[in-house]
Amino acid sequence: MDLTTIIGITGGLILVLMSVFVRGGSNALAGFINIPSVMITFGGTFAAILVNYPLMQVVKAFKIVKNVFTEKQEDPNTYIEQFRDLIIKASKQGILSLQEDLEKMDNEFLQRGVKMVVDGQSQELIREELETEIAFIRERHKLGQEIFVTLGTYSPAFGMIGTIMGLILMLANLQDQGQIAQGMAVALLTTFYGALASYLIFLPIAGKLKRRSEDEIFIKSVIVRGVLSLQVGEIPSIAVAKLRAYIPRSAVVEPQDKEGKRDRKGARGGKEAEKTQRDTSRLKRKKIKFKAR
Repeated sequence: MDLTTIIGITGGLILVLMSVFVRGGSNALAGFINIPSVMITFGGTFAAILVNYPLMQVVKAFKIVKNVFTEKQEDPNTYIEQFRDLIIKASKQGILSLQEDLEKMDNEFLQRGVKMVVDGQSQELIREELETEIAFIRERHKLGQEIFVTLGTYSPAFGMIGTIMGLILMLANLQDQGQIAQGMAVALLTTFYGALASYLIFLPIAGKLKRRSEDEIFIKSVIVRGVLSLQVGEIPSIAVAKLRAYIPRSAVVEPQDKEGKRDRKGARGGKEAEKTQRDTSRLKRKKIKFKAR
């Protein structure tokens, strides 16, 4: 669960209700509940959305709202290390040896790209197919964001419409000037509902969907670059350097493997042996000079 989204929405609502309660008590809270105002503001907003967009698109947009409340952040370093291992394995055992790794991949986009490499597809075809899929994903996500931005635009407008309707009804039935204050308070509730829904729910959800979409597109771009490096059989260090260019240096995690550790240990051991040999030779030369004297 994405706690930031839940804390943001619930915390905002609680703060609004608490401020009303502190200033006016429980009676003030009851005064902020008005069913006709809710019907005008939210009913009118969703009716306008159905006029603006096809029903299926609206349904799909509300289905992806779950992405706002689920925290699924993928680390690009994981894919960089995975491609490094795949490239090393392909260079040693052949590209067909990656067939057994396909079933272990959780990311369908990654699985599809590596499968195209194993099947012997050309680099141009792989790039075109994967980038086309990214383009369509971006457009689908853009539609969902657009619907919630539209909700955030319409809700204050229908809140204002409800306020105008309330003022008209109040003035039409006005018999005592003492009713003006109470009638104005009820009429302004629709404006309050519309503004609160827009700036606390609809527009923030649109922003979070945009952020989620950008993160997903970024990960897929890293995968495309890794698949192309795998297809041409680049040197692992060069492929890793190209993939690391996508992320900030502060976010780079050095891959750890057993071979690397052995190599570093071997290098340290070789340097120590070389140093010992130099020290031994120096001592022998000193002994020879001493005997000569």
